[in-house]
Amino acid sequence: MPAYAIAHLQEAAPNPEIAEYIERLPATFEPYGGRFLVHGTQHEVKEGSWPGHVVMIGFPGITEARSWWDSPAYREIAPLRSRHIEGDIILVEGVAEDYDPTVTAQAIRDATSAK
Repeated sequence: MPAYAIAHLQEAAPNPEIAEYIERLPATFEPYGGRFLVHGTQHEVKEGSWPGHVVMIGFPGITEARSWWDSPAYREIAPLRSRHIEGDIILVEGVAEDYDPTVTAQAIRDATSAK
């Protein structure tokens, strides 16, 4: 199943270290089959508040996503971002192409009827 690294990053003042991070970032995830899915694009808030920026990198699976995050290449450049931009970053597994949300809905119904 595919997996994703998703970052919700706050606004930051331009900084040469951030530019260097962005330039070097792709080389850290490409060996793990990663690619940008969302980067530097506008988003439209429909509910709530979502200041800042969204970055999403797709991977073939969660193992590759974790290996990228823990890789020496990424660990080396991560401080270039974290010194200047606050945010939240998660790794999340996607769902199979044949995912059926009604199975999840039924599990919720079964759990609530058992009470």
